Amino acid sequence: MEAINFIHLISFYICSIITECNCFMGKLYVVPTPVGNLEDMTFRAIRVLKEADLILAEDTRTSGILLKHFEIKNAMQSHHKFNEHKTVEGIVNRIKAGETVALISDAGTPGISDPGFLIVRECVKNDIEVQCLPGATAFVPALVASGLPDERFCFEGFLPQKKGRVTRLTSLQEEKRTMIFYESPYRLVKTLTQFAEFFGAERPVSVCREISKIHEESVRGTLTEVIAHFTQNEPRGEIVIVLSGKED
Repeated sequence: MEAINFIHLISFYICSIITECNCFMGKLYVVPTPVGNLEDMTFRAIRVLKEADLILAEDTRTSGILLKHFEIKNAMQSHHKFNEHKTVEGIVNRIKAGETVALISDAGTPGISDPGFLIVRECVKNDIEVQCLPGATAFVPALVASGLPDERFCFEGFLPQKKGRVTRLTSLQEEKRTMIFYESPYRLVKTLTQFAEFFGAERPVSVCREISKIHEESVRGTLTEVIAHFTQNEPRGEIVIVLSGKED
């Protein structure tokens, strides 16, 4: 009987230690930021950034403007695709030590064609709680406003600029779902022309630019029509291409 009680006592002690350690562990917040209009910032996002011990920013200069607008004065650290492999271990250790870290990108939701996946993966591996706040993501309003089927779609993000580009486009030729791409305004016409070659010049497409900004615009039509439009009207701003899938 005494042996059983002793075992229960030891088990309780071990559980208490584990619980206590978890209580001291911090948390990672993934915080979306506006893709254009600062009014798209949520109250919760502002609160989380104000309460965080550290804010990881893709570009501290760009994010500094946002934080200053909302009177957020917390410490910032650069976290982008060129340094994330070097800094991720130190960040994870800080969270383990009890700090709350918030991850933001220049615009939109981190991890969606922006840095974020690596730190989230490492936190999950280390049993660190990760919370992603709902918020701005450029492709969602572009898809909904496109007029193309949106019950099923695939997000392709940025296509490879050189190596692997033709392979990717070839693999998508039989795709029946609506496809979503991000593109630079400087490469838009070239990309649309390439789409016409791979998917057919009459394939319906919607090009949305400057989402949530003053000059937001959606240009819809066939690839031929939209190419003609942007050949005559130089595209500017952030671009989302929503391309119809192959019809049966």
